[in-house]
Amino acid sequence: MIVDRATREHEDNLVLFRAVHEVAVRHAGAPYHQVISALAACLPDTPRLADDELRRIAEEITLGRDPSGL
Repeated sequence: MIVDRATREHEDNLVLFRAVHEVAVRHAGAPYHQVISALAACLPDTPRLADDELRRIAEEITLGRDPSGL
C-alpha cells in the first residue's frame, strides 16, 4: 500500500536524521576523519546516502553545524 510505503520511508528518514544529529552533537568541530568514521559507524543502511552527501554532512559537522535540522 502506498500509505505504508510512505510511512516506512518517513520513519527511515527520521532514523537517519536522528543518527546525523547524534554525530553532530558529539563530534561538532572535530577533524573530518573522526566525523566521517562516526557517521559510517552510526548511519543506518537505509536510506543509503551517496558519498558526496556523506562528505557534505561530515564537512558541516566539522564546522560545528548540525545538518540534520533537529
